[in-house]
Amino acid sequence: MNKWIKPVGSVLIAGAMLVGGAGVSGIAGSSVAYADQASDRNIVSVVGKGEISVKPDIAYLSIGVDTQADTAQSAQKANAEKIQKINDVLKNTWKIEDKDIKSVSFYVQPNYTYNDKEGQKVKGYTAHHTLQVSYRDLSKVGKLLDDASTAGANNIDNITFSVENRDQYEEQVIQKAMANADLKAGSIAKAAKRQLGLVLSVSQGDVSSPVVFAEAKMASGAANDAASSTAVAPGEIKVSTQLSVQYELK
Repeated sequence: MNKWIKPVGSVLIAGAMLVGGAGVSGIAGSSVAYADQASDRNIVSVVGKGEISVKPDIAYLSIGVDTQADTAQSAQKANAEKIQKINDVLKNTWKIEDKDIKSVSFYVQPNYTYNDKEGQKVKGYTAHHTLQVSYRDLSKVGKLLDDASTAGANNIDNITFSVENRDQYEEQVIQKAMANADLKAGSIAKAAKRQLGLVLSVSQGDVSSPVVFAEAKMASGAANDAASSTAVAPGEIKVSTQLSVQYELK
């Protein structure tokens, strides 16, 4: 019996030649599917994709302090005082728990100057300390950043919005991914003039929730003016998964 492999758009179908040489029409898409002999049954394999849009429920804030001084010790001391003040504001004013505040970077480094006459020379030191703060009331993120700036934060990076518990959305994206796999496999079977049979196997990739970044630009004087507090819009994020599914092909 002759074997044949025929490319169809981006879909490859391989298997025993059918009586009468039944043709296969083209199918557009990015997936690759195969039909082959396995335990006396032909199979077709597809990847189903599921995705939903959800509102984020947590923000990760990067709040830092950079302090310059003539000596490393004085830079570190001044920096520590500012970080302590910021910590006091976060815990006492904003009632943020210790578990939601952590240091993610700290260093003290020399600053250099250079000229042709004297070459490279140390001119003071910079102490850097950044906190990552987890915060869940997204409507108040801008005001929190303003208060942190007033307390001494001068290095506020991008805000990361995400979903804290992805499991609550997993069933929804799995159902969508399975429906997408059914559609793809059914289209391939129809194009090959075959019938789709039972599901033989299913494997899942990770459920992913790409984070959304928002820039927080601290305008001069904004933190002291309640009417011009920093505005931050969390938007939406997408939660997705993939299923690799094998079907019997009759």
